[in-house]
Amino acid sequence: MTAPAPLKHTVITGADGFVGRALVARLRDDPRQRLTLIDQRFDQPPTAPHIRQVCGSFGDDAVLDQVLEQPADTVFHLASVPGSLAEREHALGYQVNLLATLTLAHRLAAQGRKTGSPARLVFASSVAVYGPLGADPVREDQPARPATSYGAHKLMAEIELADLSRRGELDAVSLRLPGIVARPVSESGHGSAFMSLVMHRLAAGQPYVCPVPADATAWWMSLPCCVDNLQHAALMPTAGAPASRTWQLPVLHLSMEQLLAALARRYGPRSRALCTHEENAAITALFGRFPPLQTPLALAAGFRHDGDADRLVAASV
Repeated sequence: MTAPAPLKHTVITGADGFVGRALVARLRDDPRQRLTLIDQRFDQPPTAPHIRQVCGSFGDDAVLDQVLEQPADTVFHLASVPGSLAEREHALGYQVNLLATLTLAHRLAAQGRKTGSPARLVFASSVAVYGPLGADPVREDQPARPATSYGAHKLMAEIELADLSRRGELDAVSLRLPGIVARPVSESGHGSAFMSLVMHRLAAGQPYVCPVPADATAWWMSLPCCVDNLQHAALMPTAGAPASRTWQLPVLHLSMEQLLAALARRYGPRSRALCTHEENAAITALFGRFPPLQTPLALAAGFRHDGDADRLVAASV
């Protein structure tokens, strides 16, 4: 009798975070996978025998020794120190967002050299790599000029992952994520928190003072759409991938007024009056002046956006 094929080993860092939980929920019922989840802590115990939780830092060698006892086939690297927190606490952001990420990548590269089968690493990068943008549309070859430590560390990690992939030791796909909505109200450290808070407040019929003006524009993606794109990145062929191994995901380019109109269509016209504006110039400069984004290569590769503002809202709250 032929022995059953071993379960595919999938590792998720930041597995108890906002995106991580949604990804785990999507993957946990797949009988072909063994899931290893890494985070500093977990609110709930594992829900099935093929799911293992490991508490600790994804950049700690002892943690990685435990995680990689069985070689990883796919790694979703979602964990990071959020942008505003990383800017305030530079040493923490440097340690987690750069050094620990490089440690993880090199441990996976060592595994690839040993087994001859490089792991697919899906890296949650960020549009923060671009830095300040003008009014002209952004193309997929837009130069990266990060204006925050968070963006700089994400860019540096992208470059190293691409080099390890060039060497055949890793099979990395870096995704530059936009604002993912709607994050939990209690979550802190995200300068773009207004993108989620406005949704939560108006859905609950509560007033909200928005720190960016009604004509502020941002790049938006719902959590389900983000998980779809992560899963696609794990399965897509990379033979024709760009040398950078980086994909700018398609997004919805919406003004706050367009979003508020979609919220009013869902929750009633009175909800629009619940949102007033008191501009924070720093937040507007970083998160409220995004130009249109052109991503024909990513769309052709199978990545997608939410479609329109109404579907974004429906999927987000």
